[in-house]
Amino acid sequence: MKTLVVALANQKGGVGKTTTAINFSSCLAEKNKKVLLIDLDPQANATSGLGLSKEPNSSLFQVLLGEQNIDSKIKSTDFKNLDIIPSELDLAGAEIAIARHDDYLHKLKNALNPLLSRNVYDIIILDCPPSLGILFMNALNFADEVIIPMQCEYLALEGLGVMKNIVQQVVDAGNSNLKISGILMTMYNPSTNLSQQVVQEVIKHFGDIVFETLIPRNVRLSEAPSYGLPINKYDPHCLGASAYRSLAKEFLDRQQIIKFEQIQKPFGGEPPPSVPFSNA
Repeated sequence: MKTLVVALANQKGGVGKTTTAINFSSCLAEKNKKVLLIDLDPQANATSGLGLSKEPNSSLFQVLLGEQNIDSKIKSTDFKNLDIIPSELDLAGAEIAIARHDDYLHKLKNALNPLLSRNVYDIIILDCPPSLGILFMNALNFADEVIIPMQCEYLALEGLGVMKNIVQQVVDAGNSNLKISGILMTMYNPSTNLSQQVVQEVIKHFGDIVFETLIPRNVRLSEAPSYGLPINKYDPHCLGASAYRSLAKEFLDRQQIIKFEQIQKPFGGEPPPSVPFSNA
């Protein structure tokens, strides 16, 4: 089976992207998927959220410049089936250093292709920085799919249009396999009309591409990173843990549906939509 590369991306900060990266990865690993989480954010919150310290020279910086091997950066975690490539502050310098190279938008792909060819992992999760920089674009040029976490607020709706355009630009520029695998609604509060209205509005415009799973506002989700634990290890029975387990199941179920459709119609059916947000 080919390793699936999934980017968690939103140019807007504070939408639950890193929280999702940590807990989604852990819940996939809990389902016996071999997972590698790559922290591409110089703030390194995914790194500390899985209990690793921010150590000098531990990020992908030197690998992106072709100075070190990818295998030297992979660290095991305390959790079965889950490895990580950590981040730290020096990764912020990659934006400038990589820009000096002709293939600056494909540095991540070039660095990780040797790992992909060995099929060591079932899924690689990319925790993207919350900015439209070079690392962000490298992630989209390397990924097969994008999950867009979106906070249940109206201002977050504007970011979806931006993400739609960016993904289309990457597809047009050469990564023709890239698609939006889902929009994930986060920080959902069922007791407020605002949360319900935003979810309904997103579903109205994007339909089935929106995950049925809603990630709730949950104190335990906020507490877990300070203990260096994913939510399914910190409090396995809380609402946050149940939500991320549900997301992992829904994501894997969607993958099975796609594989079934490819088997059933390997040469026929409708042509693929030109815009990744199509519900076709």
